[in-house]
Amino acid sequence: MKKLARVMVSCCLMVGCSAGSEGPIGVAGTNGTNGTNGTNGEAGSKGDKGEPGTPGVAGPTRARLLDCKQPYWRPEVRDAINKMIVEKGITNAAYDPSNPPVAVFDWDNTILKNDIGDATLFWAIRNDKIRRPVSWSSTNSALTADATAALDAACNGLSAVGAPMPTSASTACADEIVSIYDGGKTKAGKTAWTSAVTTTINQPYAWVSQLLAGYSPEDVRGFARAAYDENSSAEWNPPTKQTVGTLSMNGYVRIYTQMDDLVGVLKDNGFDVWILTASPQYVVEGISHHIGVDPDHVIGIRSVVANGKLTTDLQDCGGAPKNSLITFDEGKRCWINKVIWNETDPAKQLAQNVATRRPVFVAGDSDTDIAMLKDATALKLVINRAKIQTVCNAYASLEKKDGRWFVQPMFLHPAAQKSEFDCPGAKIAGSANAIVDESAAPFAKKYADSVFELGPQSACK
Repeated sequence: MKKLARVMVSCCLMVGCSAGSEGPIGVAGTNGTNGTNGTNGEAGSKGDKGEPGTPGVAGPTRARLLDCKQPYWRPEVRDAINKMIVEKGITNAAYDPSNPPVAVFDWDNTILKNDIGDATLFWAIRNDKIRRPVSWSSTNSALTADATAALDAACNGLSAVGAPMPTSASTACADEIVSIYDGGKTKAGKTAWTSAVTTTINQPYAWVSQLLAGYSPEDVRGFARAAYDENSSAEWNPPTKQTVGTLSMNGYVRIYTQMDDLVGVLKDNGFDVWILTASPQYVVEGISHHIGVDPDHVIGIRSVVANGKLTTDLQDCGGAPKNSLITFDEGKRCWINKVIWNETDPAKQLAQNVATRRPVFVAGDSDTDIAMLKDATALKLVINRAKIQTVCNAYASLEKKDGRWFVQPMFLHPAAQKSEFDCPGAKIAGSANAIVDESAAPFAKKYADSVFELGPQSACK
C-alpha cells in the first residue's frame, strides 16, 4: 500500500495532477480549563501628593449677642445672657453640634405680655365657638356640683349637645364660664373647683383645652391666630379691656421685642430653643412662628385627639392619674424629660434629670415655672411679676451673688415695687407646705423687692 502511494505521487510530479476540493472545516475543539492565578506583583511606589483642596468656610469667631438697640434690659441681665452665649454657643471650642445646649422659655407673660390662653378662650366665647357638652362635669371632673348646676342653668338651653352655643348673645352663659375660669367661683359666688391647683395641674388652665373639644387642631390654631391678631392690634390705653359677656377682661397682648431678639440670638448661636407653656398646645402652635419657633418645638397642654378632633381628655406624663398632670410647675419638668430628652420611663419623667440632660437656660415669670427654673444649669431668668417662689429663689441667689438667677422687670408696663416678700411664711399653692429653695430648704429670711426698675433705652456705645 505504501508502495502504491509513492508511485502515485511520482506520477503526479511527472505529468501533473489537479488538487482535489477542500474538505469541510472541522468542528472547533472545546476550551481548555483556566490556568491558576499568578501571584500579586510588588506594590508600586506612592504617587505624587495632590494639590490642596479649597479651604472650608471659616466658623464664627465672634458670637452674635443681644441687640444693643433693644431697650430696657437690666445691664447685669444683658451681660449675664451674653456671657452664657459665649460660653455655651457655637463659638466655644467645646460646642458639640450633636448635643446642643437647650434653652426653654415659658410663653405667657415671659415672651408674650398677658396670656394667649385667656385671649383665645375669650375670643371663642365672643365668637360662639364653645360647643355644648354632654354634661359640664364631663368637661372637667374637678368642677363642683355648684359650678355644673350654674352652667346647666345658664347654658344648656342654648343649643343641642355638640353644637356651638350662641355665647356672644347669651351673656348669662358667657359670664358663668368666665367667672368659673378666671375667678374660681360661679357668678353667684360659690366655689367652682374641688381642687383648683396642685404642683402638677391648674384646673382652670386645663379647662381651656377641654372647652375646645370637638374641634380639629387646625381649627384651634386658627382661633388662636384670630385672637392674637385682634389682641395684638389693640392699642394700650391703660388698661386695655374687652367685654366678654358682661365682664371686663384683658384685651391686649404683645410679644416682647426683647425676647424675640433673645430667641433669635440663641438659635443663631446653636442653642436648641423650646417653648413650654401652660396654655393649650395648638393655641401656642398657632402663633409661635412670630418668634421663629416651629410647632414641633412647642410643648403645651396636649389634648387627646380622636378621629381628628380634640377630646376633653389630656395626654399624660410621669404615670400620673388621668387628667391630673399638665405643663404646670412640676409637670413642666415631666414634659421636658418626656419630649426634649425622649425619656420613655414614666417613673423617671417626673424626677429631676442629670445635669447633662437639663436645659442650660430657662426663662419664666411665675410659680408655674419654678421646677424648670430650678433645673436650669447655667442661667435662670425671672420676669418679675412678684410671684413668691420665683422671686424668693431669685433674690436669695442675688444676695449670694452666685451668678445663677437674674431678675428682669416686665418690658411693657412693669409692676410697681412691692413690699418685702415673706419667703419663710409663704406656702406652695394648693398646699400647706412652705416654699423651698433649690436645695429643698425653707427660706430663712424675707427679701425686699429690689429689681423693679427697667434698664436703659439703649446699650449701644
